[in-house]
Amino acid sequence: MADSIDDQFREFVRTRSPALLRTAFLLTGDRHLAEDLVQDALARTHRGRRRLHDPGHFEAYTRTAMYHQQVSWWRRRVAESLPGELADVAQPGSDHAGRTDLKLALHQALARLTPRQRAVLVIRFFEDRSEAEAAQLLQCSVGTIKSQTSKALARMREIAPELLSAVMEEA
Repeated sequence: MADSIDDQFREFVRTRSPALLRTAFLLTGDRHLAEDLVQDALARTHRGRRRLHDPGHFEAYTRTAMYHQQVSWWRRRVAESLPGELADVAQPGSDHAGRTDLKLALHQALARLTPRQRAVLVIRFFEDRSEAEAAQLLQCSVGTIKSQTSKALARMREIAPELLSAVMEEA
């Protein structure tokens, strides 16, 4: 093998950290907590890197570690804080101001959900996971995922109706 497992892990961290940070931010609603979550998950992956055998498993292992750590934080009842800001790359010719307003509204609405509801929405819709996968990741039943998704979406419609109208305009 040309690259050592350590070189492959360094490359994984270099290339995938931004995506992991976006997911962590959506899970936590806070930039600093998101950075802590990613760092913690990467440390766990680093410790287990030799057992993973295939560098393709680094991301799955890291994301699973992030979800489990977030659940652990819920159990310890970590106080919620307002979301931070993440940079986003605007597409040429796009309405950057409109996108920014929409992103801010989404982040504010997510911050008003319970941590579990926020995690369910992130895993189901941002990560595009099935109900069964989300249940496995969050270590709960599929019924819990369904009920939390329903409650979270109803709450989002209530607190951020502008998000629904933005989605309808794009459809």
